[in-house]
Amino acid sequence: MKFILGKKIKMSQIFDEKGNVIPVTLVEAGPCSVTQVKTKEKDGYEAMQIEYKKKRRESPAWGGKVGDIIDVSIFHEGDKVKISGISKGKGFAGPVKKWGFKGRQSSTHGTKHELRTPGSTGSSQPDRVRKGKKFAGRMGADRVTVKNLKIAKIDKEKNILFVMGAVPGHPGTFLEING
Repeated sequence: MKFILGKKIKMSQIFDEKGNVIPVTLVEAGPCSVTQVKTKEKDGYEAMQIEYKKKRRESPAWGGKVGDIIDVSIFHEGDKVKISGISKGKGFAGPVKKWGFKGRQSSTHGTKHELRTPGSTGSSQPDRVRKGKKFAGRMGADRVTVKNLKIAKIDKEKNILFVMGAVPGHPGTFLEING
C-alpha cells in the first residue's frame, strides 16, 4: 500500500499530446519520514507513523525503518489514488442552501417573506423536534474523501503531484494520499 501526506498548492491545467485541457490539482507530497513502526509481534497490529516534511536520513528505497524517507517516487503517472482532507468551510447557511430545499410556497396568493423558509418542522407528537432534522446550521469543514483520482504528472525534484480533478479544501489544506 502506498501512502503519503501532502499539502494542496492550487488548481491549474495542463495539456495532453492532442492539445486537450486537463484540469489538475497541484499537491506538494512529502517528503515524509517514518517516526515509528508497529509490529504484529510486539504491538498486536502492523502500522507506521510518519511525519510531514522532516528529513532525517536519506534512503534509496523505502524499507519501513525509523528515519526512512517517503517521497513522490513511490507513485507513477497513471496511478489511481484516494485523497482525503477537510473541505472548505462555508459558514452558517440556511436550509435552502444547505439542504437544497425548494422553499415554502409559491410567490403568489398573499405569500410574504416566506420564500426561503424551511416549512413544517414535524408532527405535534412528540412535543419536540426530532434529532437529525434538516435545519439551518454550519456548512462545510467536513472530512471528505475523493476516490479514483488519476496522477497526471509527477515532479520529483519539487515533490509535486499533478492530480486530475479537484481535491477537498482550500490551498494549504493537509491531505492524505493513498495509492
